[in-house]
Amino acid sequence: MDTHQECNNLFAGDPHAQEASSSIAGSSSLQGSVLDEQVSCLLQAQLRSNVQEIQGGVMNLLRACLESEAGSSTSMISGHVDHYQSLSSEDKGWGCGWRNIQMLSSHLLKQRPEAREALFGGSGFVPDIPSLQRWLEIAWDKKFDTLGSSHFHNKVYGAKKWIGTTECAALLRSFGLRARVVDFDSTESSGPHSKNGKHAPKRVQGPMDKFLIKNVSPTSTSSELCREDAENMRGQQVLVDWIWNYFASRHSDNSDSSRRVLVSDKTPLYFQHQGHSRTIVGIQKQNGQRGNQDRFTLLILDPGHRTSDLERALRSKTGWQRLVKRGVHTLRKPQYQLCYVDPGIASSEEMEQLKTIDSILVRF
Repeated sequence: MDTHQECNNLFAGDPHAQEASSSIAGSSSLQGSVLDEQVSCLLQAQLRSNVQEIQGGVMNLLRACLESEAGSSTSMISGHVDHYQSLSSEDKGWGCGWRNIQMLSSHLLKQRPEAREALFGGSGFVPDIPSLQRWLEIAWDKKFDTLGSSHFHNKVYGAKKWIGTTECAALLRSFGLRARVVDFDSTESSGPHSKNGKHAPKRVQGPMDKFLIKNVSPTSTSSELCREDAENMRGQQVLVDWIWNYFASRHSDNSDSSRRVLVSDKTPLYFQHQGHSRTIVGIQKQNGQRGNQDRFTLLILDPGHRTSDLERALRSKTGWQRLVKRGVHTLRKPQYQLCYVDPGIASSEEMEQLKTIDSILVRF
């Protein structure tokens, strides 16, 4: 019986497989609990995800395109990020969340040594979706996001189920990474303010049902539509302001503020909204002229795009804007969620706190 079958039996609760897993892993295996044996088995069974390599890297190509543009603008972008596309033979229609985890992981493995050592047992590579599903189940077994895991009945391996930012946070937190969730919501659909006027933390669980299930009113009056448009405009500005400040708060080009493209030390953002999720790798600000407001554009890698199309457009500097740029006017959803990762590895005491996924609530 091969290692993959042994692991499948082990995760399924086969006691004979649990005994056999110790002999498979050898002296380096973790002994003791079933959970330790599952981790030990998965360390050998996990597979590297197939990714189309882009010579020079997608972010370097994007940087060159941004620098070649005419006009007055400043862009903030993440460092290394690989693009992972959804495949019709594997995950088309349901796997965007897993692909965003892969994109975020590719950044962490390349840019943060402490994350490279901790993630996926120190393998140094981004696992495929089935392996990630196993790692998420292990995170749930370790009691990360118990509320969210109950939605899936603690099982996700082999299932074509949508996941969201909270599953991403739970998975990364189980390795000691400080994954954070930020919830952008309208005033009417959010909870109350705290007494001091600050936004209270909001308990979240995954998948984010409000993004996956749309409750549509059968009729809307013109005044309701106008109010909705006003809320959308306000929400758009709050969201892009937060994203700009996020990337701008830490970047490696402080010595040269005149550069048009600055590389941020921040991780890319897992960007969740109703119906889809993508990865924000940067933001561009077009400086306002004659008293006009600055204009922001999100820079996004979409799992729904083909990597070959993205590379061709970026390398030729033709049509890449259509694939990467998303103007503020496209942000029409009433709620958004972001997930990012703060630097460092959590202590054992902090790990206990990270098991409960609370979001930072930003109301608009």
